[in-house]
Amino acid sequence: MILVTGTLTLLFGDHETSDFWGDCLRAWWKLVRHRFRHVRRLVIYLDNGPKNSGTRTQFLKRMIEFADWSGLEIRLLYYPPYHSKYNPIERCWASLQKKWNGVLLTCWGIVRTCALRMTWKGQHPDVDRIEGDYPTGVIVPKAEMKLLNSRLERSSTLPKYDITIKPKRPRGR
Repeated sequence: MILVTGTLTLLFGDHETSDFWGDCLRAWWKLVRHRFRHVRRLVIYLDNGPKNSGTRTQFLKRMIEFADWSGLEIRLLYYPPYHSKYNPIERCWASLQKKWNGVLLTCWGIVRTCALRMTWKGQHPDVDRIEGDYPTGVIVPKAEMKLLNSRLERSSTLPKYDITIKPKRPRGR
């Protein structure tokens, strides 16, 4: 996750799900919030993948929960299909791939060592692992999702690509 400061945190797990995304975002914010007390809004650029899309019910539920927990306004901005080359995180992944190119990633220690060797904008990343049980296929029931949808402010011109979530209680109030 990259803030305007250019710092990088890499969080790894056994497999990617919407709940893993939610837990990673919370873990990351716990790590950095003391440095960014002035921040009131996070803008998160996403690739519209299957685990984090603007239509994925469990992902949207977790983002609403994060907004309420953190007190931050969350703005989800999605790159259109086939435009990931404009996403800075893709260049970050390219840098990481260079460090583990040809290495058999057989255990967490090897993954961590390779990730710590990379640099992003002249700095080594913070690297950690998120452990947990992350079942796939979790879907929010329609009745609950109806309530959650009322919390999503979708852009009138780009509703699939621009979503804002306001916390129930803004931070610092």
